[in-house]
Amino acid sequence: MKVDVLLGLQWGDEGKGKIVDVLTPSYDIIARFQGGPNAGHTLEFEGIKHVLHTIPSGIFHSSVINLVGNGVVIDPVIFKNELDKLAPFAIDFKKSLLISKKAHLILPTHRLLDAASEQLKGKNKIGSTLKGIGPTYMDKTGRNGLRVGDIFSPKFREKYDALVEKHEGILKHHENFSYNLAELEGPWFEGINKLRELTAVDSEHYLNSAFLSGKRVLAEGAQGTMLDIDFGTYPFVTSSNTVTAGTCTGLGIAPTRIGKVIGIFKAYCTRVGSGPFPTELDDEVGEEIRKEGKEFGATTGRPRRCGWIDLVQMRYAIMINGVSELCMMKSDVLSIFDEIQVCTHYLINGKEVYDFPFDVNDEQITPVYTSLKGWSTDLTNLTSYDESPEPLKHYVSYLEEQLNVPISVVSVGPDRKQTLITKK
Repeated sequence: MKVDVLLGLQWGDEGKGKIVDVLTPSYDIIARFQGGPNAGHTLEFEGIKHVLHTIPSGIFHSSVINLVGNGVVIDPVIFKNELDKLAPFAIDFKKSLLISKKAHLILPTHRLLDAASEQLKGKNKIGSTLKGIGPTYMDKTGRNGLRVGDIFSPKFREKYDALVEKHEGILKHHENFSYNLAELEGPWFEGINKLRELTAVDSEHYLNSAFLSGKRVLAEGAQGTMLDIDFGTYPFVTSSNTVTAGTCTGLGIAPTRIGKVIGIFKAYCTRVGSGPFPTELDDEVGEEIRKEGKEFGATTGRPRRCGWIDLVQMRYAIMINGVSELCMMKSDVLSIFDEIQVCTHYLINGKEVYDFPFDVNDEQITPVYTSLKGWSTDLTNLTSYDESPEPLKHYVSYLEEQLNVPISVVSVGPDRKQTLITKK
């Protein structure tokens, strides 16, 4: 068996959670391979909206195992809160939720270091979610981190205290930064006790044994390709590999085991936080998209920056990930426009550029657009792609031709039912 991968192709917030939820019945295991509580995967069904931060998006399907992989970083406080919010839905977490022993823990002092670092940067801040993600990955690569497996060790408190002492030594160098660690530690240790109630596994062995026995596995990514630590718009990126390759390191799966790569993108484009965004619309049109699409961060609540779809960026993301099929989200949002713009290439210093550039942070980029007819029709009640207005079908065909990858799903609303399959 092969492991299929689902990930975002833009700057995150593409709608991965919904598609994982829709696809879950076709799989036995849903496995998150990177990121942490800086992610916000939104699912909506039966009139209820759910936002997941660390737990895989297949959790509402009782027949499926959900695994948090070794590449994920876990904040015990947020994780416990997430479990508590799901309590009314009678989910048997001990049976359906597994945690990798090698997943790293976010300490309260990681969050403090994150906040202190952003404060120091002032106007040059990178737009961190202040969840402690960066400092946790820094300790991971610096070989100082605490992992889920450590919480079962009799030396856990000793290891915790040693790492906190190191962090407080660093915090002393941040002037005008005050904090109350004791206030943060109480909820954190409550979260640790909750984690101890769950099943921790050697996830690499578990997953490899599972697909060798014929189990179907879907790897779920967080954030988006353009936030990848290596291939994103550095330094305005996250601290992990959000691309297909991150599946291998974040779950312990060999590259030869990768099957389909499903790329998720919005019919337009958004970004949260600082960093370059070539097609950003800092005008009334951008505000219209934000209002119609309810574009506010699921994790931070921050308003998202909005713009037209960028094919230069999309081709780059498809190339890096080896995408085999696409899912287009939020098509219904563009129903308010008679005309839709698509960025086909850039102008940089008078030169046409079709490949995403290294120096995107520094160059003056002018996006070049082609105009397509909008569908100007409410899509939210559609039940079949065949019923779609012709301009929408033309938009889909145009993107497929430009990107050279088929679009298999078109989403026309937030509910799992508002999902159109284009290819029979």
